[in-house]
Amino acid sequence: MKRTLGDLAILGGSSAFSEKLHVGRPNIPDKRVLLRRIEDVLDSKWLTNDGPYLQEFEKRIAELVGVRNCIATCNGTVALEILARAAGLEGEVILPSFTFIATSHSLQWLGIQSVFCDIESGTHNLDPDQVEDLITDRTTAIMGVHLWGRPCNIARLVQIAQQHKLQIFFDASHAFGCSYQGQMIGSFGNAEVFSFHATKFLNTFEGGAIVTNDDQLADQVRLMRSFGFADYDSVVSVGTNGKMNELCAAMGVSSLDEMEHFIAANQRNYERYREALSKIPGLSMIHYDEKEKNNFQYVVLEIEEEAIGLSRDEILSILWKENILARRYFYPGCHKMEPYRSLFPNASERLPITERAAKQVLCLPTGTAIGVDDVTKVCDVLKYIVHNADEIGRRLHLTLKESESSF
Repeated sequence: MKRTLGDLAILGGSSAFSEKLHVGRPNIPDKRVLLRRIEDVLDSKWLTNDGPYLQEFEKRIAELVGVRNCIATCNGTVALEILARAAGLEGEVILPSFTFIATSHSLQWLGIQSVFCDIESGTHNLDPDQVEDLITDRTTAIMGVHLWGRPCNIARLVQIAQQHKLQIFFDASHAFGCSYQGQMIGSFGNAEVFSFHATKFLNTFEGGAIVTNDDQLADQVRLMRSFGFADYDSVVSVGTNGKMNELCAAMGVSSLDEMEHFIAANQRNYERYREALSKIPGLSMIHYDEKEKNNFQYVVLEIEEEAIGLSRDEILSILWKENILARRYFYPGCHKMEPYRSLFPNASERLPITERAAKQVLCLPTGTAIGVDDVTKVCDVLKYIVHNADEIGRRLHLTLKESESSF
């Protein structure tokens, strides 16, 4: 418990946590079960190329989501790249800038131009009204992102795509296990993509998947995932090596067995954060729709500098010294990273909500690696920072001036 300013680690005190609390620390399923499956893989000597664990993983994902086709891949970025190529995308694709860089890179890698659209302030997802304004005769698709696992305005985006005869896809990297109007995410648009990276609540060490009800598209994706092989020695299309191996699939199957346990831990932490932080001025926490299924994978704050007196980045620095390794997702926005910063130097002018979110958003640690007591301690540190923000800011700025004058 921080009782005086001197207790803060950034001002010379001890860290609140002896071990670092990470955002996205991997959830690990039952080690005995996982190791038994890994032994199965090694004993079978079937290490990759559509082995039994991969087949089981794909089948279970498809059944859970409610689609006919799940094609697992070595990671989510390759899944996006293969999907874009299999769908024949070209020209321009409309997508948010407030997302992980892989969403845009997967298109740029194939020579497809990203057209960055602003987001809604309440959801951090694509603003459908602005999507319509960005459509040109070069637009071939819309790529929505279900940020934080909260779905885009799917109905409206699908309507826009159909009206303009565009394809529509969703980067659902955050949204496995979530629903929209009672229907599981993964079953919308032409196709959706999941990530099973180690930082996701359900992981395969490293992995991804394309899910779709479009059988023709799925067939093309399967070909492209494996060099274009249609048979043992028959290559019928261009392709790459995007396969998920058996060890990753075994991790995925083991993680699926404990999916509800992982979600329960996330929900427990989320509810404790919400309870403890609800009345702190200047801190706004995103909420999940209780009528829908959620994975509660992210605990996301918006920091209002004007109300607190400290910026998001100043609060981040203080937390890191306390071994609370909060993250400023998705800073600074894709449009401010290369090559997009050089390609679209004036993009910031039409992305005001994106710009604001990039300066305000702060993600806090959660998952099975931390418990309710840890969450309570994190909240206590945040409360102390906010309630003493003026004096902390004065001390920090004084320390900075003293440091600068010593050079």
